Amino acid sequence: MSAILTQPVFTIQRSDQRAFFDHGWLQTYHSFSFAEYFDPNNVSWGPLRVLNDDTIAAGAGFPPHPHKDMEIVTYVLTGELLHQDSTGSRGVVGPGGVQFMSAGTGVKHSEFNHSSDRPLRLVQMWIVPGTLGAKPTYGQRQFAEASRDNKWLHAVSGDPSIDAPIRITADATFSVARLDDGSVTSSFAPKRRGFLYLAEGAVTVNGKDVAAGDAVRMYDIRSIDIRGCGEVLLWDLPDASLS
Repeated sequence: MSAILTQPVFTIQRSDQRAFFDHGWLQTYHSFSFAEYFDPNNVSWGPLRVLNDDTIAAGAGFPPHPHKDMEIVTYVLTGELLHQDSTGSRGVVGPGGVQFMSAGTGVKHSEFNHSSDRPLRLVQMWIVPGTLGAKPTYGQRQFAEASRDNKWLHAVSGDPSIDAPIRITADATFSVARLDDGSVTSSFAPKRRGFLYLAEGAVTVNGKDVAAGDAVRMYDIRSIDIRGCGEVLLWDLPDASLS
């Protein structure tokens, strides 16, 4: 459960503070409690329930498995991800691509490395939906690298004021920027949560050094300034706790 917050928070979870598991075909880092890793003090950050950084061997993947009432956003860093599910949806996305599934009333899906000779690296994130019991949906979008070069690409959002091509029911926005000795800023409304994950590279966030695999957890921080080189993933989240 997310803690009830009353004061501004700006804390850095270092890469080596994550849980790591090597399953042979899968090397995975968990930023939150997941599967065999459980820490009652690290279950979520507001409605952000899962952020896993996965490297999947060629031809390997997750066989069909069920989900219910969760909005799942997957961002591909390298390689190609193949998705198939029980609604009949099927799709492949490459680097910079986003796959989205709203599990709703229930769905089974599989996720595999589409390549027979190259590894796949992705970041998968789960958000508690704003609407429960909806019809399951699937979508995907491939984004050109130029759309996020030294600027924010707002890829996924449930905020009607944000122009994002992928919509969710949660009051949350997922953005990504690829910095090449560049900088971006972002502002938050009062008493919002932010979660920044640096997938690769090295940057500073409000003057603090952040390395690959590090995450910054924020609450009631009005703005951030990010400078350096790297792939930056950012969630703007409501101050909502899991029950």
